Amino acid sequence: MSIEFYQSSNRFAEATITNGLIFLAGQVPTNENAEISAQTTNVLAQIDKILHACNSDKQHICEATIYLANMQDYAGMNQAWDAWITPGRAPARACVQAALANPQWKVEIKITAVQKPD
Repeated sequence: MSIEFYQSSNRFAEATITNGLIFLAGQVPTNENAEISAQTTNVLAQIDKILHACNSDKQHICEATIYLANMQDYAGMNQAWDAWITPGRAPARACVQAALANPQWKVEIKITAVQKPD
């Protein structure tokens, strides 16, 4: 069984692919000074790009784990998430509060998806 490593460094890959499964690294915002909805939208756009590069899209997401630095941001994160997700194709999801590596990050999202059929 082979494993593909997408945008790999010595520390981690942005995604790994095996047997049609895509495992994304936790994606974090690049707009660090923005509010939660904007940070979430930024992260979801990054996820879209990586999934596209790995022959997938948001309609093929199996599960998502969302880390929030503060659960007070839950509603704002959901506002961006609900606008992004395809109706009827919402994946299994967990959302937890966690201390993120950068104190300016309000959200980090980790996704598992499947590749689109050929």
